[in-house]
Amino acid sequence: MNICPLVCDEYPSPFFETYSVMYKFQHKAQSGTGTAIIGTVGRPECFGGRTKIQCEFYSRKKEQIVNCQFSVWYPLFKKHTIKSLILPIPQNVIDYLLDDGTLVVSGSTQHTQANNSDSDEEDIQWTDDETTTTVMAPEFPEFSIKVQEAINVLGGRVFPKLNWSAPQDANWIALNSSLQCQSLSDIFLLFKSSDFITHDLTQPFLHCSDDSPDPTINYELVLRKWSELIPGGEFRCFVKENKLIAICQRDYTQHYQHIAKQEASICSSVLLFFRDHVQYQFPDEDFVMDVYRDSSGRVWLIDLNPFGEVTDSLLFTWEELTFGNNLTANQAQAEVGPAFRWTASEVTVQPSPCLSYRIPQDFLDLTSGEDAYKLIDFLKLKRGQQQEEEESEEEGAGPQL
Repeated sequence: MNICPLVCDEYPSPFFETYSVMYKFQHKAQSGTGTAIIGTVGRPECFGGRTKIQCEFYSRKKEQIVNCQFSVWYPLFKKHTIKSLILPIPQNVIDYLLDDGTLVVSGSTQHTQANNSDSDEEDIQWTDDETTTTVMAPEFPEFSIKVQEAINVLGGRVFPKLNWSAPQDANWIALNSSLQCQSLSDIFLLFKSSDFITHDLTQPFLHCSDDSPDPTINYELVLRKWSELIPGGEFRCFVKENKLIAICQRDYTQHYQHIAKQEASICSSVLLFFRDHVQYQFPDEDFVMDVYRDSSGRVWLIDLNPFGEVTDSLLFTWEELTFGNNLTANQAQAEVGPAFRWTASEVTVQPSPCLSYRIPQDFLDLTSGEDAYKLIDFLKLKRGQQQEEEESEEEGAGPQL
C-alpha cells in the first residue's frame, strides 16, 4: 500500500468539515516502479492555514495479476479446492479463439443416426451460386484428444476457464444455458463468445500501474470437475495486508433467507478456514478469494483474484475496502471480525450483471448514453427514415376532390 501525502493550496477549513464526502482527483506520485495513478482523497487534516490531504491509493502491480493465475495458486491449495486439470494451449488454438471471423466451432463430435427411407436420396442443393464457399472449422486433433481424456478423468463433465477467467458472460449461448462442458466443441463455443476470455488473451495487465514490460504468459486451459454449487453458498472475501476485512454474498442479485439466519456461523467458518489454510500462504498480502460453504459447513476455495477495481466488489465499494471507511456499523463489530454483507430482502434483488452481454454493445451504448456519437448517428438515421416515409406518402397521395 502506497501513501502519498499531498499539500494543497489554502481552502476554507469549514468546507472540509461540512462535507464528509470522498473527493476524487487525478494526480501523479513517485513510487518505486514509476509514476502512479488515480487516487481517492480521504478525510483531510488541517495544519494551520493549509490543508493537508492524506491520499492513500492502491497500486495494482503486474506481479499480483501473475500470482492470481490458476496454475500458481492451485498447487498451494489443492487439498482445499475442487479437483482440476491444467492443459497448455497451443498457439494455433489461441489464434483460433481470437479469430473474429464467422463462429464455426471446432472439435465437434460427429453423431450418426439411422435415417428413414429417404436416406438414399441425394442431398438437396439450396444454391447454384458457384462463388459460395463452405467455411470449415480448423481441427486440432492432438489437443482435442488431450482435452477429451482430461474430461473423462474428471467424470465426463467439466467447468472450463483460462488462467484467470471463466466464460460466465457466455452461458446464454450454450444449449443448456450452463458452463457445463462435455467436449472441446462445448468449450470453444463458450470461449469464442466470451468477452472475459478475450480480455484474458489480449489485455490481462490493462489496469496495472507499473510501467515494467508485460510478463510472458503461458496460456492454459483449466478443466475443473463439475460440481453442483448452490449460489447461496458462495461468498467473496476481501483480504488486505493478510487480514480478512470483508465477506460478501457472491450472488448479490438474489435474496437467500438462510444467510441472515446463519450469519454468525458463516462468518466464523469462513474466518477459520482463512486462518488455518490461506493466511500467509498466498504470495500477495492483498487479494480477493471466492469460497463455497457446503451443507455440512465445510469451506472450499473456489478462486483467487487481484485486490482492486478489476475485481467486482459486489455489495462493497473499493473506497470502503481500500480505506476501511464504513465497513462495519460500529467499532465493536469491527473488532470482532470482518464486515459481512448480503442481500437483506427481496426488495433489493437485481438482475444479473451478465445479462448485458446478451445484447449488442452498440445497443447498450445507446441506452446508457455512454457513446454520444452513436446516439447522434442513430437520431440522424431515424430522421432520414421519417423523411423518406413522408416523401413516399406525398408521392402516393391522389388528387384532392
